[in-house]
Amino acid sequence: MTTPFEDTYRQKGLRRKLAELMRERGITDAAVLKAIEQVPRHLFFDKAFLEFAYQDKAFPIAAGQTISQPYTVAFQTQLLQLRKGDRVLEIGTGSGYQTAVLLACGARVWTIERQRALYDITRALLPQMGYSPNFQYGDGYKGWPAFAPFDKILVTCGAPFIPPALTEQLKPGGRLVIPVGEGDTQEMTLITKDESGKLTKELHGLFRFVPMLGEREWKG
Repeated sequence: MTTPFEDTYRQKGLRRKLAELMRERGITDAAVLKAIEQVPRHLFFDKAFLEFAYQDKAFPIAAGQTISQPYTVAFQTQLLQLRKGDRVLEIGTGSGYQTAVLLACGARVWTIERQRALYDITRALLPQMGYSPNFQYGDGYKGWPAFAPFDKILVTCGAPFIPPALTEQLKPGGRLVIPVGEGDTQEMTLITKDESGKLTKELHGLFRFVPMLGEREWKG
């Protein structure tokens, strides 16, 4: 990884362009656009691949995973409708880029990673960059019951179904964003819970994610 202190005027300029591209692609949430402009995505890349950091593309990282496409990060974050101080559970820390965007939007974040190599890398990197989520190495299908309920839940990997533990750990009035599907593409799914606990589902188009790992037992 590069040092967290290498952030040049050129890289800041590339982030401004990236945020403008997100706006052109339909991202309207001002906090999300500001986070895309602020978070130094190049710090999540190996030095040999810095030229790819501000392209609107996913890119391979450790453990056979990817750092998500900036548009996907912005789209999912916008669907959450974050408010400053929201308690957010993130399933799939990955590179930590999405985690940093959530924190830059003013959320408090509890993030779970199943891949040990990624967990170790990100747990060291994010605090060096000034980001302080709560980390857990574990199975995202189970959520994080000790700190539930959450205002918002974000899943950053493709799930074959919506884990019941996650809807249970969502506050009334909360929003869960999860890509659902077992094939090459997943349907971006928004689950909202009303004050009575009733769940409503909305579909928001096809995306491509690496698969969610962990216990896949169907309990519903």
